[in-house]
Parts: sequence; structure tokens; C-alpha cells
Amino acid sequence: MIKDGLSYWQADTGGIDLLDTTLGDLLDSRADEIPGREAVVYSCYPEFGGALDIRWNYAEYRARVDAVARGLMALGLQKGDHIAVWAANLPEWLLLEFATAKAGLVLVTVNPVYRAAELEYVLKQGDVKALFFMAQVRDHNCLATVRSMVAPGEKNGEVSSERLPALRYVCLMGMPPRGLLEQKEWRPSMFGEMVAGGAAMSKEALRERQASVRPSDPTWILYTSGTTGFPKGAMLTHYNIINDLLMGLYRSDALDGKDTRYCIPLPFFHIAGAGIAAGAIVGKMTLHPLLAFDPLKTLQVIKQENCEYIFAVPTMLIAMLQHPEFEQYKPTTLKVVLSGGAPVPVAVMEQVKERMNADVAITFGQTESTGGVTYTPPGDSFERKSATVGIPHPHLDVKVINPATGEVVPCGERGEFCCRGFAVMAGYYNMPDKTAQTIDADGWLHTGDLATMDEQGYVNIVGRLKEMVIRGGENIFPREVEDLLIRHPKIADAQVLGVPDAFFGEELLAVVLPKEGEEISEQELRDFCKERISHQKIPRYIQFVKSYPMTASGKVQKFVLREQAIEALGLQQVAETRTA
Repeated sequence: MIKDGLSYWQADTGGIDLLDTTLGDLLDSRADEIPGREAVVYSCYPEFGGALDIRWNYAEYRARVDAVARGLMALGLQKGDHIAVWAANLPEWLLLEFATAKAGLVLVTVNPVYRAAELEYVLKQGDVKALFFMAQVRDHNCLATVRSMVAPGEKNGEVSSERLPALRYVCLMGMPPRGLLEQKEWRPSMFGEMVAGGAAMSKEALRERQASVRPSDPTWILYTSGTTGFPKGAMLTHYNIINDLLMGLYRSDALDGKDTRYCIPLPFFHIAGAGIAAGAIVGKMTLHPLLAFDPLKTLQVIKQENCEYIFAVPTMLIAMLQHPEFEQYKPTTLKVVLSGGAPVPVAVMEQVKERMNADVAITFGQTESTGGVTYTPPGDSFERKSATVGIPHPHLDVKVINPATGEVVPCGERGEFCCRGFAVMAGYYNMPDKTAQTIDADGWLHTGDLATMDEQGYVNIVGRLKEMVIRGGENIFPREVEDLLIRHPKIADAQVLGVPDAFFGEELLAVVLPKEGEEISEQELRDFCKERISHQKIPRYIQFVKSYPMTASGKVQKFVLREQAIEALGLQQVAETRTA
């Protein structure tokens, strides 16, 4: 709780204990308790001819996970070995998530839109021994990319690689390309073949392996999404994952054990997607995934399956709300719409409340904190929920500090958000220096996010340390300007960032996405700003676009917008100016 008017939340239990267990043991306990309840449901994909009409109950889900775990062990993978998944949200992804946990392996998640150089970086830096992947993702021939990196082994699936010395096995998920199975030369193994190979591994061997796994063992490595630079692999333990999900569900009053249905359009490679997939098991829920986000498909799944919860980033919510068929598939069963992963405009939350008739919740966190570390309590007013990211989870310490001095700032003042406790990652894989820069000697995770905390412990995120624009010595926070711009009736979304300026050092650029069918001029937008904010916060440059460069998890890549703007505005020479 808050004391002495300082932005320091001291951990309390919140009336709930932390769990000291593993993901594999947790799945077993759920399957024993509620074997007939639906665990995983894929629906609304008639274009696949029934291949994605899936309804696994908890007993069947466990049986399939066990079969996959034995298949992984039959490959010779030892406890602590790393496997990677480079794919969209296929059902096999969910099987691997828990199978690796049971077999004591570490699951390395790979952004499905990565290309060759990005994939090679993750596989090499992550010491990946087995790769599970799709043959094609959108217009990218992933199979050809993998073939270019490896030399075939004696058996299908076996490989060697000078560029990737740890890699020994590659396996296809999903449907194979036409003719692949008929060819006589080497090819990747198929997922079903890998599972079938597990028949040679006894159930007792799996039980022994699972019994050797400890809650403190890393089980996931998730690479940072790359909105600001080079990816780093955050190592998350069973203890991290289970308890962060448990506290989030506790904060949202979703631990009643009822047959709650959760729609998840987020990609599984992302902490929120992988987390909710595991969180459904923690909360004894039914998971309704999307192969990939599509606003219409998401609305259809919610409508057909009577989903009560959804977690979607703001860009997804905007796309759903603006879809031409929204009224036809308007959600009627949603209880809670959870958002986070990027700043959530208040105007968007207002529309969710009004048009989806659902309660609004916002969470804040990052990969390094195993996802959410704050949550807006259900009993709060809409005004408070839509204006803050809530209060910290139980069992976590949180403080807001002056980044220059390290001192805790008074309530209401801006500073860097830091947290300490069960949710803090084990570190960056094979990056001790980066880990030390992020987690200090006292165990505090320095998030790089700028925040304020009020006297009740409610947190408001006001920007990123690296995104803060310094114009003529004055600090300007892009989030504040974005929140204003998105309130214009013709604006769907706005991204504000700094670009180099010879006189002021930096100037503001607004990259604006108008609503469909609307036209707006720069002058109209500047006039709108002049009436509402001080002159130095009015963007000098305004660009109108039809879309943003995005990560697969739905975050806008501001560094790409900045690079594009520097070129378009002819600021290359200014950008290259050296400073102290």
C-alpha cells in the first residue's frame, strides 16, 4: 500500500496465496477435476472443410499433450533443451505449450511474420535444437527459408547447419504443401509423425521427466517484440507464468471455476497470447483462439460461442468497432473486454462500453514482467477504469522513480515504473549485461515506462523513457497528444513521435489514421489542437496514412514511422548530427 505520499506500493497478499507448481502438474489437476469441460475450441472456419472444427475437453487435451510430450522425448530432447515454434495460432501450438512444460523443455516463441535473418537470429541466439513451423505464412514460403538454412540428415526431419550449430530437427505443423508427402527425397517431419514416434516412449518415462521439473525452471523464452530495436529473449519460469496469470484472474474476479469462455485473437508467440492460452487452464476456462486476428472472425466467434471475456490490443478493438458488419455480429454476451499491450485511448474504451455493452478492464506489463502487473479492479467506476491501468497485483512491490537519481517520486509526479516480485523474469537468455541493466541488484525490474501513481496506488502510463520528446529542453509526452487527437470525430487512431530538428533538437510528428470515408486537412487538425493544448505540443508535422507498420502482436512500430518520416521530410542530415 501507499505510505508517506510517495509512489511506492508495498506488496500485500490480497487474500490469495501464490502457487508453487508447474504447468504440467496444473494441467493434470484440472483434467482430473473437470475432465468433461471444454478446454480448447476452434470454430467459425468453414473454409478449412472441418479440419478446424475442434472441441477438446480437458481429459482429451491432457491426453493429446501427453502424446506430444512423449514424441518430443523420443526425439532425444533432454530436460532444459530449447525448441522453437514459428507459426500462427494452430492447435498444435497449444499442445506444444504444455507438452514442453511436461517434458522439462523450454519453448522459444518466434514471431510468425519473421523472415530469414530474423528467424536465424532467434534460432542461433536461443540455442534452438528443434524447430516446429508452418510451410507458409501469408506470402512467405517458410519451408523454403528453413531449407536454405539446413543440410538434410539421414531421416526426414533430421538436419545439421553450420549457421545454426544447435539445430538438429525440423517439423511441419498444419497442412503440408501439395506433393510434399509423396516426394522421395528428404523433407521435414510432419507433426503427426513426431507424435506417433512417441509410442516408443513409455508413460512412466514421461511421469519421471515431469516429476523432475521444478516451478523455478524456465519454460518459455519470449523475444521482445522489436518495436524499439533488437530482440532479447526473456526467460520465464513456471512460477512466473502461473502466478502472474493467477493474480490477473483474481483481480478480474474470474476465479469462480465456472465454464467461462475466453476469446483470444492475440498471437501465441506474444506474452499476452501465450499467457491467456495458459491462463485459461489456470482459471478452468474454455479457450477460443483465432488462427490470426481478423475483426470479422473475432466478432463471429464471440457471437457463436457466447464468449464472456476477450483480450485485445487497442488496434484490434478499433478494427472490430469500425467493421461494416459490426451491428450484425454485435457482441451480446461479453462481460469483460481486457486491453493493454499498448496505450489504450480513453475514447476507444468509451466506445467498447457503449457499443459492446461490456465492462472495461486495462492491464499493464511487459514480456519481462510475465505480462500484466497492474489491473483495473471490477468494482471501480468506468471513469477510473478507462483513465488508469489499475493497481498492482498482490505480492508485488511497485515504485515510480526519478530515472536520473533512482529516488522514489511523490505521488502524482512522473517517473520510471519499476516492479519487484514473483512476476520478474529470470533474465535475458545469454545476455548477462542486458539483464543487469534491466534488473538491479535489489531485484527491481526497470521497465523503461514513464508513469504516475496516485495516493490510492492507481497507475497511469504516460509514455516511454525512450519515446519522450525533448523539444528545446522541454519534455513532451506523445501519449498526451495522441489521446487528444483520437478524440477528433474524424480520427480513428494517431501516433505521435519525435523527429530530429536542427533548432529545437526534436519536433513532434503526428501520423494520423482517419476514419473510413472521412477526410481531414492539416489545418483542421491544428485548429482542433490549438483550442485544447499549448502551442509546443501541437505537432509541427502531420502525415495521413491508411495503415501503420505493425508487429504481429498489434503494436505500432514507431521506429519505422520515424525512419520513414526522416526520409520523407528530408531530415537525414539533421538526424546524422552528432550530439554530446
